[in-house]
Amino acid sequence: MNKQFLIIISILIVALGSFAKDNRNSYYITNQAPLAVQPYTALPLGAIRPKGLLLKMLELQRDGLSGHLDSIYSLVCGSNNGWLGGTGDGWERGPYWLDGLVPLAYLLDDAKLKAKTQKWIEWSIKNQREDGYFGPKPLPDGYHKIPGTQQDMREDWWPKMVMLKVLQQYYSATNDDRVIKLMTNYFRYQLKTLPEKKLGFITFWGEQRGGDNLAIVYWLYNITKEKFLLDLAEIIHKQTFNWTEIYSGNVIRQLNPLPDLHCVNVAQGLKEPVIYYQQHPEQKYPDAVKGGLQALKDCHGFVNGMYGADENLHGNDPNQGSELCSAVEMMFSFESILPITGDVYYADYLEKIAYNVLLTQITDDFMRKQYFQQPNQVLITDVERNFFNDKNARICFGTTSGYPCCLTNMHQGWPKLVQNLWYATADNGIAALVYGPSEVTAKVADGEEVTISETTDYPFKENIHFSVETKKNIRFPFHLRIPLWCKNAVISINGKTVAVNAVNNIAILDREWSSGDVVELNLPMDFRYSHWFENSLGIERGPLVYALKIEEEWHEKSEKGYDDTFWEVLPKSPWNYSIQKNEIDKNLLKVEVKDQIAGYPWNLENAPISVKLKANRLPFWILEKNSAGKLPSPSWPGRTVEKQDEEITLIPYGCTTLRISEFPTR
Repeated sequence: MNKQFLIIISILIVALGSFAKDNRNSYYITNQAPLAVQPYTALPLGAIRPKGLLLKMLELQRDGLSGHLDSIYSLVCGSNNGWLGGTGDGWERGPYWLDGLVPLAYLLDDAKLKAKTQKWIEWSIKNQREDGYFGPKPLPDGYHKIPGTQQDMREDWWPKMVMLKVLQQYYSATNDDRVIKLMTNYFRYQLKTLPEKKLGFITFWGEQRGGDNLAIVYWLYNITKEKFLLDLAEIIHKQTFNWTEIYSGNVIRQLNPLPDLHCVNVAQGLKEPVIYYQQHPEQKYPDAVKGGLQALKDCHGFVNGMYGADENLHGNDPNQGSELCSAVEMMFSFESILPITGDVYYADYLEKIAYNVLLTQITDDFMRKQYFQQPNQVLITDVERNFFNDKNARICFGTTSGYPCCLTNMHQGWPKLVQNLWYATADNGIAALVYGPSEVTAKVADGEEVTISETTDYPFKENIHFSVETKKNIRFPFHLRIPLWCKNAVISINGKTVAVNAVNNIAILDREWSSGDVVELNLPMDFRYSHWFENSLGIERGPLVYALKIEEEWHEKSEKGYDDTFWEVLPKSPWNYSIQKNEIDKNLLKVEVKDQIAGYPWNLENAPISVKLKANRLPFWILEKNSAGKLPSPSWPGRTVEKQDEEITLIPYGCTTLRISEFPTR
């Protein structure tokens, strides 16, 4: 009898343990069996509100290109666009714009922006064909045909993937069930059609970017639990470019010849193995992504987190370019991976791209963009550089300069960052995994609502202040990310320091919370030094990369054959410095942080942090092919070095336009 009782108890313990491991959030759209449990779940669009410098960024977008692209770039994003039933562009650029405009509209709760997006959404919903296909209607011969073929660009699978993301976000904000009906019918159409017309049957973009399609299929499954969606997911994965093999192999480490991999596809492809992992939770998929990122860093990487790819991968010389589309798509890949894995590595990396790279490629008024940026960027002019693709003022600040994909795609960067600051948790709590001033309202515990306000000058300062508002006392877990770069985080609740028992760099504060409770998180920021191309030196502190402050002179130019004007930027102060090793070895850098942070801190004038250190000029380090010459070798005997010490100033990379961020040392 006792033996039977013990067996029953043992079974119950095992069952309870399995149940605990299989916890799924009770209130938001999260993975349903047989998909793997998500540790974190996205909140509905509108549950998170930006504040402070993040609100300022979104307001600049609203008042700049994001809010007015239909008039500024009316040729493509105006009323004749194919996604509005017109004969104009019917490919990716309209959906690209909406992919940023929809979250921007709902995060700001802006009626005018919502009205702009609604026209496009209504057209897609009301013009879906009976067989489930949706999107711009094919046009008569001569329109949108790929040269030398009878294939119509409008029938490409790729732009539909972008519009699916748009509709997903719209549903998240509105719960409009028409979206579910459209997607269900479209995915049935895909299930029937893909065996014959594969993802790459029109262009290779659909095949390379199939992970975006796959993610929406799983999202819809989590709402409808229609089994055919899992069958479709298998087909999509098999037809998608094998990113798992690419990232886990040695292709990315190939340098001569360089790998034939397009920069934006590499950024978008990062998510695909982890997206598929949800249906087949094998460790090889997340391992491939980590391995691929390490390979990018080792062979093509920059201190700013990007990689040399001025179209195709192009090595790690800091004079190579990185594309704006690559930055925003890399961010979205990390935002997609983070809630599936719960790995703070991706949150750290997301902040690095947002708070350094993204800021430098768009002007302060959000009216002009730079197609390529360089980590060592000392001259911005419309002349030849050592890029794979160097046409149409690709490094200058303009609207249609470069290639106009970035003009329409850049708008997703900041809104999606805000949307991914906070998550619901599998244990029905709330998680702050990416930091920035904001406020969140979400259901926790048994369905009670809680509001948490985050007040901070992060990423410039170390303190983050959370205040809790509830209608009654509630017990729920509050997850806080401890960045991998932070060694001695301090957490206090209502002024009393508590132990930081972080597991995998997540601290979980599981307690009964009352309205007015305050959590303080302090993340000490120490300098970190790294070495890059030609053993050059990179300097980081907290989430920020630091770069030489170079005075700027801006000139507006017009050129025959260009659709509009663009801006060149010339240096007004020296850039060819070598940092003294002694400054680094003895950590002699002097940091000054302003007490008051400007509403818009991301330029030379408002830079909140400056770092002073000693350096020497290198007269032989001069311009070559209109960029900073090749970085001097770690040893240069016999070359002239200015003996006089100079004190140089470094500022956050995101505050620069011209810069050196990878320095020679001596």
